[in-house]
Amino acid sequence: MSNRFEAIRDAKALGVPRMLLLGLQHMFAMFGATILVPILVNSYFHGEGLSIQVTLFFAGIGTLFFHVCSKMKVPAFLGSSFAFLGGFATVAELDTGIFAGMTYGEKLPYACGGIVVAGLLYLVLALVIKLAGVKRVMRFLPPVVTGPIIICIGLSLAPSAVNNASSNWFLAMIALAVIIIFNIWGKGMWKIIPILLGVVISYCAALIMNALGFTNADGSAILDFSGVASSSIAGLPPFEWCKFNLTAILVMAPIALATMMEHIGDISAISATVGENYLEDPGLHRTLIGDGLATSLSALFGGPANTTYGENTGVLELSGVYDPKVIRLAALYAIILSFIPKISAVIGSLPSAIIGGVSFILYGMISAIGVRNVVENKVDFTKSRNLIIAAVILVCGLGFSDGLTFTVGHTSVKLTALAIAALAGILLNAVLPGNDYSFGENPKGDMNRGVSFNPQKKLH
Repeated sequence: MSNRFEAIRDAKALGVPRMLLLGLQHMFAMFGATILVPILVNSYFHGEGLSIQVTLFFAGIGTLFFHVCSKMKVPAFLGSSFAFLGGFATVAELDTGIFAGMTYGEKLPYACGGIVVAGLLYLVLALVIKLAGVKRVMRFLPPVVTGPIIICIGLSLAPSAVNNASSNWFLAMIALAVIIIFNIWGKGMWKIIPILLGVVISYCAALIMNALGFTNADGSAILDFSGVASSSIAGLPPFEWCKFNLTAILVMAPIALATMMEHIGDISAISATVGENYLEDPGLHRTLIGDGLATSLSALFGGPANTTYGENTGVLELSGVYDPKVIRLAALYAIILSFIPKISAVIGSLPSAIIGGVSFILYGMISAIGVRNVVENKVDFTKSRNLIIAAVILVCGLGFSDGLTFTVGHTSVKLTALAIAALAGILLNAVLPGNDYSFGENPKGDMNRGVSFNPQKKLH
């Protein structure tokens, strides 16, 4: 079963019990990163952010929806996207126009509305790819543009990691150390879930410290179980309708540029692992439609953006089980968990210091993936055009810390630093001469797969 050179494409051959266990393994490999997004967003919205229950529900529903759109052929799991964290943080602090005087909880639906629009942008790219072909489209989104944008995403979130970790540096360092140890020296399944292990082990340390009377740096209790005691064992996820505002849309929607590139890289990586060209069959346009609609559906009811996961590829390679039915089982497990509020409350009691420790490596990894994208695609920085594009993107992405606010009619509109950087990069790449990038000529470099602690080791 664990021999990846003898691929199993029909998991029914293993028997139902093993098939169920493989689905559970896949769910737990996705679980850590998926629930970390609402935990982080809650820290931005001071406890009034995304629901873990809603997040798990739409991770499962979104995955099943993706499988329907991709003709049940692609073994991919859709979890929460980290790329939108910067957008959530920006919307949480908006205080102009209609956002003046709003509570954090009242701002959240507008952030979700922006994600709905971001998901619909996938449909636009899917249509363009269907009509023009993937190589022509990707010429406008080369690594010299996408790489620096992803670098900016990670670096812009770095202060948040330090701020959270500073509440209890000891706990933060435990979480960070566990992730590093299992990622470098872990074997088998342990190597695939370092984020989950970092959270669980540091949480156990927090339990011990709390029982011994230790406190955070500001004197507050390390753990607060008041929410756990009041939570029921079973209950419906707290769905909430999104709302739309032009400022919030312009904050969130441009981030789709990065997530669409992540999606393309993920499908390429899964294709290489499984030995099937999913870019052609069922087609990249179909997988983009599935991912985009799953993202919009989730945000429509108060959930985060969905995205394909690099960890998914790691599980496929480790187990050698390529049957999409196993992934669909993992999706069903996630949906079942979403109806158990008690578990969500336990997860919600996670100390901010642990979040900071996990974020230390997570946010840095986002930027490192951007660097890897540039390096593996052999971007030539001896060319002035490439230097100019990367330089402008980095300065815009990091320099416009407060974004750019202007008024259209009677509406106050704010462009985030990431949106400014993306627009500037795409424009410069389009107008400056010398664009010689061709998608598909360097498959290893094209595997820009977002946040993954298990990068693809080989190509088939």
